[in-house]
Amino acid sequence: MIAIACDHGGLDIKNAIIKSLEEKGIEYKDFGTYTSDSVDYPEYAYKAAKAVAEGECEKGIICCGTGIGVCIVANKVKGIRAATVTNEFCAEMTRRHNDSNVICMGGRVIDEATAVKLTDIFLSTPFDGDRHTKRVDMIKEIESKE
Repeated sequence: MIAIACDHGGLDIKNAIIKSLEEKGIEYKDFGTYTSDSVDYPEYAYKAAKAVAEGECEKGIICCGTGIGVCIVANKVKGIRAATVTNEFCAEMTRRHNDSNVICMGGRVIDEATAVKLTDIFLSTPFDGDRHTKRVDMIKEIESKE
């Protein structure tokens, strides 16, 4: 199960991603928003990130105008390692090296086809483990102290 959410700035790419997920038979839970009316992104980003952190969803996809605001919100949730991505290399490496569990993208930064491609890469790329496990464990340790 994939958590997905957006604000008004990310609605078009969220809808394109949902269409792609449905075509591939990938289950998702949509935490909104559902219209282009202006909304406050923290509300939607938090709901999706919380669903991932609590194990309701395996990974998350959160979109806004730039991907930055929702990424900041998601990273405030304990257990979330979110990354804003704009290209294929970053989408792959955030999984391989950081074991990121949430991807953030901006509807005013990338187009719908790119958002779908980055989602596909994110969802299909495994965590490399090995030396990167130590680093992810260090991130978890820092988080536990906050």
